[in-house]
Amino acid sequence: MSNPTSQILCGPCGWSHIETTAKQHPLEYVAAHFDAVEIPETFREFLRPEVTRVWLRKVRQNTEFQFSAKLHLRFTHDRVLVPEEVAAFKDGLWPLMRAGRLGCVLMQFPWSFRYTRENREHFINLRRTFHEFPLVAEMRHASWMVDEAVGTFIDYRVGFCNIDQPSYTRAMPPTAFLTSGTGYVRLHGRNSFNWYQDDRAPVQNHRYDYLYSDSELAEWKARVDRIAGFASKVFVITNNDAGGKAVVNGLQLRSMLRGGDGSDLPQELLRRYPQRSQGALFTSYYPGRAVA
Repeated sequence: MSNPTSQILCGPCGWSHIETTAKQHPLEYVAAHFDAVEIPETFREFLRPEVTRVWLRKVRQNTEFQFSAKLHLRFTHDRVLVPEEVAAFKDGLWPLMRAGRLGCVLMQFPWSFRYTRENREHFINLRRTFHEFPLVAEMRHASWMVDEAVGTFIDYRVGFCNIDQPSYTRAMPPTAFLTSGTGYVRLHGRNSFNWYQDDRAPVQNHRYDYLYSDSELAEWKARVDRIAGFASKVFVITNNDAGGKAVVNGLQLRSMLRGGDGSDLPQELLRRYPQRSQGALFTSYYPGRAVA
């Protein structure tokens, strides 16, 4: 049975790359135009509660707004679960959780994290360690598509992160899986040339320098609609953040998912991105709309 009340929450990964006026904080801009944001800082930092309380004030005007947070790489990549570090990670998220603003915590694993007995046990251990939070896991290796692996997601109530990434050996292809009440879609772009670097290295924007075409976004709209038919909520996160492209594609995809005609898109973005080599933005999906 489908779920007509499913929430679809679109937003970019992070806000530090967003340029705004001097009077407006980038997070305020995100909350004014989107209903979600992914926190990349939690992948490398243990946040202080006072910081996340400030963030709550920045988004208070949007009552539907939700955060997702990346689990720290100490737990996913280094496989270290020191009680003091686990507690420090949780402390930074409690203000968001208690305010009802933390939609989920994303466990991002590298391509080398294949479906094996040892890795399955680590996955389960993380689920138990962070049992207080709704969890979603991003797997970049296609071995996690087998029935037994997907069954592990379902058994332990972990959401499956459906990703778009460059195609390479045994890479996770585009999917539309739903393994818990929370659906998750994450678009990294398809910049194959700059893709290969260690997740633990400082992130370089050029890795995510990719602007999705209308037809590519339309493919993901169909997948999101399919997931939303059964989920309580679906996060749709654009991670192609170089040059503000995550904001552009995020706004475009949000409009598509709402059945819009493009009239809800900010004029400054229409002027900045009227046309790209990968296809005309907005005009091909909204053929009747003129672009200034």
